[in-house]
Amino acid sequence: MNSVVLIGRLTRDPELAFVPATGLAVVKMTLAVDKELFGEKKQQAINQGKPTADFINITVFGKQAENCANYLSKGNKCAVLGRISTGSYTDKNGEKRFTTEVVADRVEFLESKADRQAKPQDQDLYAHEVFEATDYNPFEDEDIPF
Repeated sequence: MNSVVLIGRLTRDPELAFVPATGLAVVKMTLAVDKELFGEKKQQAINQGKPTADFINITVFGKQAENCANYLSKGNKCAVLGRISTGSYTDKNGEKRFTTEVVADRVEFLESKADRQAKPQDQDLYAHEVFEATDYNPFEDEDIPF
């Protein structure tokens, strides 16, 4: 099964193009998806200059691509449901390059422009509930049936 669900923020405005032969709309955009680092681990990554997000290339086709181009912009939060697609090409220097992207079947806009302006961009809804994953264990070992 090849299925991907991502939630993140756009790193730049979507780039709209049209397939010349068919006129099909195509949007390319990049989604920054948080790596879910918390507390000391996040601070270590920041201090070491390591990214705290993954940057995923997204491709959207058809009417949904046109909607993305018209209503999304850099910084908007959205959810993407799609599949991973890989490919390769030879660059102008004759070197083989490999590509990985998510081809979106569905894109949901998770906030309006007004929502974004009403609160700081980096504010996390659940920031007050941050904890290390290793600190959380809702079950005792005896409760697990395997």
